[in-house]
Amino acid sequence: MSTDATPAPPHPSVERLAPDDPRLSFDGITGWSRDGGGDGADGLLPLRMPLERLGTTLSANLTRLARTNAGVRFAVRTDAVSIELEVENGSGGSPLDVRVDGLLAHRWTGGPGRHRIAFALPAGGARPAEVEVWLPHLDATRIASVSLSGHRAPPLAVDRPGIRWVVYGSSIVHCVFAAGPSETWPALVAAERGWRLRNLGLAGEAYLDPALARTIRDAPADLITLELGINAYIRGGFTARTWGPAVCGFVETVRDGHPDTPVVVLTSLAAPGREQAVNEAGMTLVETRAATTEVVRVLQRLGDRSLHLVDGLTVVPVEEAGRVYADGLHPTAEGEYVLADRIGAALERIPLN
Repeated sequence: MSTDATPAPPHPSVERLAPDDPRLSFDGITGWSRDGGGDGADGLLPLRMPLERLGTTLSANLTRLARTNAGVRFAVRTDAVSIELEVENGSGGSPLDVRVDGLLAHRWTGGPGRHRIAFALPAGGARPAEVEVWLPHLDATRIASVSLSGHRAPPLAVDRPGIRWVVYGSSIVHCVFAAGPSETWPALVAAERGWRLRNLGLAGEAYLDPALARTIRDAPADLITLELGINAYIRGGFTARTWGPAVCGFVETVRDGHPDTPVVVLTSLAAPGREQAVNEAGMTLVETRAATTEVVRVLQRLGDRSLHLVDGLTVVPVEEAGRVYADGLHPTAEGEYVLADRIGAALERIPLN
């Protein structure tokens, strides 16, 4: 694996593609923004959720996070000897991954601003390969162009069959300490099973906003996972009276668009030091987790046979948190693999329609 961009070798056959060219099979997005956000930025920003209704959250931070590229990637089948990207990073510092036939070939981390970066492709033109580019998952990266050099055959779109999986949650889903965007636990789960991932992780902002419930309601999905509880607990955003009904409302809004789609609620993973601590709203994490569990049971009793529960303590028990977490709450890069193994196994037990 290379950690630095490699200059593209000169070659007469160069094809420059716009980011929304259909031969670049983008996944994990709902569309594009041509608005530079008033900062003079170039290129198109791939959107993992519609931006027009985010004003209803009244949160500038959520709106900022919604523009980040968690789970956003494109694939192209090509025999080119190199691929060149013209990109513009927002804050910078979050890696971009290039995978070739499923294996990590390059990882690049650039600062903020405009970059032209080229990567040699291991196939070297000998045969067509599936090249997949994962954009920085903690940054808002715009793409101006994608150029392929040294190819003999024209680039082809990559067919994307498979289960369409939407996952929503906090920084646990946004994966702030992952080594790279293709090594977050949702990416690992999806890659192993051939699922099509749509990541709606919002670090520190999983507050059951109706705008997000409607986004999931309107998104194509064969499986939906909702990681709920840790943000609400840490920030004291809900009381014992309001948390349960808010979870019910969120799930039932999702159900308006997905009446029979399997929906999996993942309760909070272990958080040592917080389990019995009372937050500003008078709840412990244990109580928040129990209330989330009760919501699932209530909705199941009301007839929702496609609603399922995964107890976060079976994913990361309190006694294992020290070896999984970087800071007592967020998984390390290695911990992402632990979550992928355990959550993936739990999801495999869910019957898909």
